[in-house]
Amino acid sequence: MTDAVARDPGLQPERTALAWTRTSFAVALNALLVLREGLVSDKAWLVAASVVLLAGAVAILAVGWHRRRTLAAAAAPLPLPLPMAWTVLGATLLACVAATWSMFASSAW
Repeated sequence: MTDAVARDPGLQPERTALAWTRTSFAVALNALLVLREGLVSDKAWLVAASVVLLAGAVAILAVGWHRRRTLAAAAAPLPLPLPMAWTVLGATLLACVAATWSMFASSAW
C-alpha cells in the first residue's frame, strides 16, 4: 500500500510565478539592450524591435500571472494551454535573435 502525497497548493504556483517573472525580465533586459543599441547607432528598426520585445515581456508576465492564478485554484497541476506556450516561446526566441543581431550589427568586423 502506498499513500498518496497531498499536493501543497502554495509551492507550485509560487515556483511557476517566479519562473515566468524571471523569463519576462530576461526578455525585457534583451529589449533594453536592443533599444540602447538602436538609439546609439541611430537605427530605427532596432528601436522598433525593442518595442516589440518589451510588448513580448509584458505578454510573458501576463501569461505567468494568469498561470499562477490558475494553478493556485486547481486541485491538481494543469498543463499550459498551447496558445500561451507558443506566445512565450515566440517572444523568448525573438528576444534572443534580436539581442544577438544587435551585438553583431554593432561590432566592427
